[in-house]
Amino acid sequence: MSIPESSTPHPDATAGAIKASIVIPMKNPGPVFRQVLAAVCKQQTSFAYDVLVVDSGSTDGSVEFVQTFVDPRVRLIQIKPTEFGHGKTRNFAVANTTGEYAVVITHDALPVDEHWLQAMVRTADADSRIAGVFGRHIAYPNASPYTKRDLEAHFANFAVEPVVQLTDRARYDQDESYRQRLHFFSDNNALLRRSVWQTHPYPDVDFAEDQIWAKNIVEAGWKKAYSVDGAVYHSHDYALIEKLQRSFDESYALYRLFGYVLSRSFTHMLKTWVAHTMNDLRYARRIGMHRTHLSLVVKMPMDNLARALGHYLGSRADKLPQKLRHWLSRDRRLLLGLPMSNSGGQPS
Repeated sequence: MSIPESSTPHPDATAGAIKASIVIPMKNPGPVFRQVLAAVCKQQTSFAYDVLVVDSGSTDGSVEFVQTFVDPRVRLIQIKPTEFGHGKTRNFAVANTTGEYAVVITHDALPVDEHWLQAMVRTADADSRIAGVFGRHIAYPNASPYTKRDLEAHFANFAVEPVVQLTDRARYDQDESYRQRLHFFSDNNALLRRSVWQTHPYPDVDFAEDQIWAKNIVEAGWKKAYSVDGAVYHSHDYALIEKLQRSFDESYALYRLFGYVLSRSFTHMLKTWVAHTMNDLRYARRIGMHRTHLSLVVKMPMDNLARALGHYLGSRADKLPQKLRHWLSRDRRLLLGLPMSNSGGQPS
């Protein structure tokens, strides 16, 4: 894959002058983006950094906000909505920066403190063989208890072994869970080493561009790292239909790109639904959610069913009618600017 040429070089920076370039793809982020940009520009670092926002058609006033934001380190590039692609746009953005590291976050990923950027760079600086770093996600304070629990448990898994590399090829080829651990990556909050990105840019795909990138770099012999201190607030409490669509996209992408089948059969789907629901009921009882979040407990079984059904359908998407497949894809609807259900609780 060719690397895009930089059409808008940084006006003040010379090669090597900027240690880290923060890249933020944006489209109609809503009010949370104002907090994100302010927090990004308040980072306390021992090095110089700059910020590039790439907008792909916002109509909510966010473009005007960036244009009037008073910080010479912040730049804005606007592209047409039809030019956006998850991997394509991130490649374009990184190519239009000069930092030794490109630090990619989404428009609703809010650094938890003023040391987020320093922590991400410190992790990469510790070993020149680290090609990429992903940082911890913490649920927003108003997220549901289920969302908070799931995010905490997910990222706690990586703290046990924060730096990984491919050391056992036979196991990698045979053990799906080992492969998944090695190539998990989230560019909602991530750092890329520019010298590695130049050889291994993002793939131009509609989903999981970050995990394919991580797969490529670990298979090429690079290390991947996790930063517990490089944390951002990032979470979503999806509405029922959105949860179905999001799960469908995840399952379909993992099946197409990696061959993973998240739901092996209809019976497996039902058993998974029942198991998750019983586990969630026990958790709700343990922390007293029937007193504090009764409505969440009541609708939880349907949420779990939507997730299980999305995983089941996603693994079989190629067999579905095209219209149904397109309706089920939340990511496709976002890319095309089609109407979305309202998310509950979190910035989207």
